[in-house]
Amino acid sequence: MKVFKFGGASVKDAIAVKNVAEILKRFPKENILVVISAMGKVTNALERLTDAVFYPVKNSADQNITAASILVEIKKFHFDILSELFPSKDHPVFNEINNTFVELDWAIEDVPTENYNYEYDKIVSLGEVLSTKIVNAYLIEAGIKSHWKDVRDYIQTDNTYREGKVDWELTQSLVNKLLMPECQNGSVIITQGFIGGTSENFTTTLGREGSDYTAAILAFTTNAESVTIWKDVPGVLNADPKWFDETKKLDQISYQDAIELAYYGATVIHPKTIKPLQNKKIPLYVKSFLHPEEKGTVINEIQSPLPIPCFIFKVKQVLISISPKDFSFIAEENFSDIFNLFSEKQVKVNVMQNSAISFSVSVDADERKLPDLIKTLQKKYRVLYNDNLELITIRYYDQATIDRVTIDKKVLLEVKSRYTVQLVVKPMD
Repeated sequence: MKVFKFGGASVKDAIAVKNVAEILKRFPKENILVVISAMGKVTNALERLTDAVFYPVKNSADQNITAASILVEIKKFHFDILSELFPSKDHPVFNEINNTFVELDWAIEDVPTENYNYEYDKIVSLGEVLSTKIVNAYLIEAGIKSHWKDVRDYIQTDNTYREGKVDWELTQSLVNKLLMPECQNGSVIITQGFIGGTSENFTTTLGREGSDYTAAILAFTTNAESVTIWKDVPGVLNADPKWFDETKKLDQISYQDAIELAYYGATVIHPKTIKPLQNKKIPLYVKSFLHPEEKGTVINEIQSPLPIPCFIFKVKQVLISISPKDFSFIAEENFSDIFNLFSEKQVKVNVMQNSAISFSVSVDADERKLPDLIKTLQKKYRVLYNDNLELITIRYYDQATIDRVTIDKKVLLEVKSRYTVQLVVKPMD
């Protein structure tokens, strides 16, 4: 069996959905498990919806930004796609999607709990439910033997909302019992990325952009022969085209390098994706849904290092420097306390550096999490921070590559290892 993952860009409109069907028709006798993200930018819209429910806008100038108005926008987007795919409004998928929106109506009508992350998962997860129901209905219409399945019946997590931790043993048992019997006779199974379920039947999400991780979980538990992530790029590039005019496709990458690149922020692959595949030696292909005949990139057991430097840029960074208020040094007990606070506030560290009396980290600028973290740190430590920074990571660097990316930039922090350098920089005025 093969596992395919289609992200939001690959199902962003009716033409894209039809293209998914054409790709699947290239594998007429294969058992394929298809993991699909929310359509286009729907996850972003659902996040705005969650914020509008949880933090209603009271500024009269922004009264048009309400939960109701955002929901109308989301409904219109999906029903416009439906109308292009299914000219007859009598098609049963219209009722199915309408019923899913009823769930969303109920979700935003309820009085929110004090747990934002719980409400977030309840609302945002429905983007994947909507997309998979639409795609599944179209595949059947296109003559493909397709079955819709709810991934929450298989992937089980704890109650860490927005960052659900997978219960691998229970997930494996449910996949064996409920999913594997469906994966036979050249069938296509359509299911959701990004989401999971708890023992209380609550919905969790696996972290932003977590559909890749879903594909890896299902590949691991089904012993799939391969995973293919279908993207709008020809494969894994050595840099993001948004930042570099000239990029090169990497034909083959080792699991180790892929893990490192994903960990440092390469957006083409979710950071948690590689390890389950490496553990079972399952190859991962990154291919273009625009040119499915091309080879793309394969990630496998190859041991050789990459032939060229790889660049990863992360913007909207905050550099936080933490030091004791008294005359003590930054020691092991301080590190333990500081990391516990970062974990408690769910703030991820992108790079860190310590000296005798200070500890510096670069983190994503998250307006929901950072203020509370900084306020908590300030109770025990002296805390300074700079925002609007960039984090540049170069894998297989040399001085020429460092010089290339630091033109007109002030380096605030630099961390080097044998193969990787990370630079927190500020654009020069």
